[in-house]
Amino acid sequence: MPDRVHLEIRDGVAYATLSRPDKRNALDFAMLDALAEVPGRIAGDRSVRAVILRGEGTAFCAGLDFASTGKDPRRMVTGFAKLPVQTTNLFQKACWAWRELPVPVLAVLHGHCYGGGMQLALAADFRFTTPDCQLSIMETKFGLIPDMTGSVTLRELIPMDLAKYLTMTAEVFDGVEAKEYGLVSVVADDPLAAAEELVAKLVRRSPDALAATKKLFQDTWTESPRSAFWTESVLQARLVTGKNHKIARKTGEREPDWAPRSLG
Repeated sequence: MPDRVHLEIRDGVAYATLSRPDKRNALDFAMLDALAEVPGRIAGDRSVRAVILRGEGTAFCAGLDFASTGKDPRRMVTGFAKLPVQTTNLFQKACWAWRELPVPVLAVLHGHCYGGGMQLALAADFRFTTPDCQLSIMETKFGLIPDMTGSVTLRELIPMDLAKYLTMTAEVFDGVEAKEYGLVSVVADDPLAAAEELVAKLVRRSPDALAATKKLFQDTWTESPRSAFWTESVLQARLVTGKNHKIARKTGEREPDWAPRSLG
């Protein structure tokens, strides 16, 4: 399989880089397979404290490569298929696998972020973009709907009428407008540097507390208070009895030397 997503781990930070620059990192089946597979490798390394997801070359991701995927109709059918016990098909897993990582994921956007690329970015915990990055929920331009987990990630960030508007019109908007809409976290001339600045803050906190925080909000955001409070209690019990909480209590004002993540 082509090395469509290059993974490098430096000082506890996993840099995952979409590597198909000649096609603006458009999603072919090799890219989809890599996006679905690489998060498992990251999750298996408990020393990883955060992930920076970015694109090589002139764009983050220009969306689905219809010319490439259309040549393999059998693979297209199997890509949509899933067993009854599965939550995601291949197209959805390529995004959702990043969402399910038990560490913060920061997407760094530039150039173009269209369609499936947009849904991939939305699956991250934070999005950093250049002011001039071009973004779009572009599927209706091709007579389609966003079907790579956008129905869940969009509803957590913006009102339904705005989600409908941006999807129905396939409007292209820039990074500044994306921030106004609530779709990105930070706009910066150097979004990678801004993302790394946040990572430097995150790695000072307990990796178990970060994993539990991510799970708490993602599992309870649309749940009833009763269900949310139960999840709070279960996660807190695991943290209170865990090694990193004991380290934090003993450390006091000094910078803790955290143990590897035990949650997730």
